[in-house]
Order: sequence, then structure tokens, then C-alpha cells
Amino acid sequence: MTEAGNERAAEAEAKVSAGVVDLIGVLAYGELSAFDRMSEDSRTAPTLSGRAALASMAAAEIGHYARLERFLAEHGVAVEDAMKPFVAHIDAFHASTAPRSWLESLVKAYVGDGLAADLYREMASWLDPETRELVLGVLADTGHSAFAEREVAAGIAADARQRDRLALWGRRLLGEALTQAQYVVAERDGLSELIVTGSGDLSGIAGLFRRLQQGHTKRMQVLGLG
Repeated sequence: MTEAGNERAAEAEAKVSAGVVDLIGVLAYGELSAFDRMSEDSRTAPTLSGRAALASMAAAEIGHYARLERFLAEHGVAVEDAMKPFVAHIDAFHASTAPRSWLESLVKAYVGDGLAADLYREMASWLDPETRELVLGVLADTGHSAFAEREVAAGIAADARQRDRLALWGRRLLGEALTQAQYVVAERDGLSELIVTGSGDLSGIAGLFRRLQQGHTKRMQVLGLG
């Protein structure tokens, strides 16, 4: 590489802040985890069409992961290093919210992934155009939302008792997800700085978490669990 090329590469790497690395890292591990969960859930699907649908969505998630990995590599960051700080918290969330049924697994992905996506979309609005486009691109719905809505509606139609059970499950997921998100942000200076700077002040952060809760409420209503 020429001297000018080296300078451009160094400049590109320097533009990636600790907060951006943290955001891309937590997104990458979220995508990798989503791939694992959807692959596992596909094997418990009650129909072959459901199994195929989830397998296809899992493939899309690993495609998102690859995009994030490439972005980090282009800026001199190893994806493993960027993900590492978030593994324990995300794994703890999934361990504490292990679904006991097919419908619970769908509600968990719908609610948990939706909540995380809302947070990351808000943060994306504070980023430079290139990074914002990347984040919004990997947060694009793979079709799981509509699939979950259909399956949960069919499950409730077949057994009305499922509604109350799943509504309680959704409330628990909200509490667990918000708790883990707060732990992660508190422990990562880069993410904390990104959120504080982007939201403006403490009241802005409070407003952000209120919007996350409102988004959760709307999703539960769409599922017929509100």
C-alpha cells in the first residue's frame, strides 16, 4: 500500500469511536445469538413450513452478522474483541428467559429482539451516515415479526388460555431485557458516552427508556396480549 493509502486507512480506523465499536459489537453478538436461537427453535416448530421459515430467517441473521464483521475489520477491529464485553450479559438474559414452549420462544424473539432493535435504531440516529445505514440495515425485519404474529394468533385461537400466560411472559421479558440493557450501558463507557451525548441529558435518557416501554406495549397489543 502506498503512503497515501496508509494514511487513508489510518484515518478511517481513527474515526471509529469506542461507542461505535461497542454498538457494533453488541449488535454482532445479538445477531449471532439470534441465529443460534432461530436455528434451535426451527427444530421444535410444529410444522415443516414453520421449520423452513425459521431456518430461512436464521440464515438472514448470520448474513447481518457478516456485514457487521466486515465493517469492523475495515476499521481495524476484530469482531471477537468487539463482542466479548457483551457475551456474559446477553447469555445471562437468554439463560434467565429460556422459553418452555414454541409460542413462548416466538414471543421472546418478537418482544426481546424488538426492544433491542428500538434501542439501536434510536442510537443509529446519532451516528455518521455510513454507520447509521449499516445499523439500520442489519436491524431490518427478516420476516420474523409477521411470522410470530400469525403463529401466536393461531395458538391463542386454538387455546384461549394461552393469552394470559403469554401476556405474563411478555411482561417478564420486558423487565429482564431492560435490566440487562442498563447493566450493559453502565459498564461500557463508550456506550454510556454515546447515549448521554445523543440523548442530551439524563431526562433524555429517561425519555429513551419510556419510548422503549411504549414500543413494547404496542408490540404486545399487536400480538393480542396487551
